[in-house]
Amino acid sequence: MPKVISYNVNGIRAALKKGFADWLKTSDYDIVCVQESKAQMGQIDTALFQYLGYHSHWVCAQKKGYSGVGILSKRKPDHVEYGMGNLKYDNEGRIIRADFGALSILNIYFPSGSSGPERQAYKMEFLDDIYDYIQTLLKTRPNLIVCGDYNICHTEIDIHNPNQNKDTSGFKPEERAWISKFLEAGFIDSFRHFEPEPHHYSWWSYRANARTNNKGWRIDYHMVSQNLSENLREAKILPEVKHSDHCPVFLDINV
Repeated sequence: MPKVISYNVNGIRAALKKGFADWLKTSDYDIVCVQESKAQMGQIDTALFQYLGYHSHWVCAQKKGYSGVGILSKRKPDHVEYGMGNLKYDNEGRIIRADFGALSILNIYFPSGSSGPERQAYKMEFLDDIYDYIQTLLKTRPNLIVCGDYNICHTEIDIHNPNQNKDTSGFKPEERAWISKFLEAGFIDSFRHFEPEPHHYSWWSYRANARTNNKGWRIDYHMVSQNLSENLREAKILPEVKHSDHCPVFLDINV
């Protein structure tokens, strides 16, 4: 019955300075999926996480101070898959998978396209390739949670100003359509499974007191394979946890 967190920490070292370890110590999470660690292996204090009771596995980007994902787990995984076998994405440290018995956790830091057309094109290529990768993975690992920072708001209630952002990366029609396609191909947006109401966000700009005013975007997800729908117990967003411009998203699933 794992309690799973997905959290873009916007730099693991920065998050630790803001109390990330203390938060973990006083929490009771079985699996913590981290995105945007922004660190190389030698810069990640694995001994600290071991002290806190977690096995930790990391994928780092070739570029220093950029991207990176990790999985912390109280139970040792049966298998860890580092990357997806495509260097175009694996060199940016975007994907890690851990298997625990029949359950698999796929932790992904999806690209942002906000820096310009070239990165937006890269993002759209990634969406096509990760879709195919996950559909293939489902054949051998059908009990699958795909968590992470998707860098996409799905619907108008997932963003505070949909009209203003309708052509902005992260809310473009083609990105939103991809989320719809992904869900239709066999996944459940676990948060929306429990919460249909608006004004729930997981990322806020550092500008203009956006977090204080709750002018945010919901771009962090636990997508759960449909065959696990009866196993879902709770899903929620934790906006009161503040080590990053994102907040953690939580899933309790009985597997």
